[in-house]
Amino acid sequence: MDRQEFWKIIEYSLSNSNGNQETQEKLILEKLLYYSLEDITNFEIIFRQLIIEADDYKIMAAEKIIEGWVTDDPYLYFRCWLIGLGQKTFEETMKSPDYLADIISKTTDTGFEGLMYVATMAYSQKSGKEEDRTFPRDIAIGKGLDYDFGAPPTKGSDWEEDQLPSLYPRLWARFH
Repeated sequence: MDRQEFWKIIEYSLSNSNGNQETQEKLILEKLLYYSLEDITNFEIIFRQLIIEADDYKIMAAEKIIEGWVTDDPYLYFRCWLIGLGQKTFEETMKSPDYLADIISKTTDTGFEGLMYVATMAYSQKSGKEEDRTFPRDIAIGKGLDYDFGAPPTKGSDWEEDQLPSLYPRLWARFH
């Protein structure tokens, strides 16, 4: 599996879930079961690469503007949500978080924790095994793709809260 295939799975799940994350998670899981164990592992690797890529102060600023606060776990789930919105939204938001001003509202659930577990669930179902060191999560961490305790430093430039209205004016206007 490559990034193009990864994004096809995400896009399929997004377009067929009617905005329901549990349905989207289920659709991704169902799709992954058609792939090999190696492809499922590669899905996890790509997912983790994207989570790390999105660990950027500008993405953190977007969450701060939208949610009003940022802490470790919700910031991780926010990045999962961003991936779950598909390739175009992910890439455009990485260029400028103001992109989100046009596509979300104050009632949008901006956390998608379940996306973190689909590769593990698919691998377990496909292999018939309980999670162990051969599962996608451990393989990815072994490749240096830890988004938790061994994560690389956040990219970009840090900001002060009073800078947010001028950094991302459209997003700020939408949520304040």
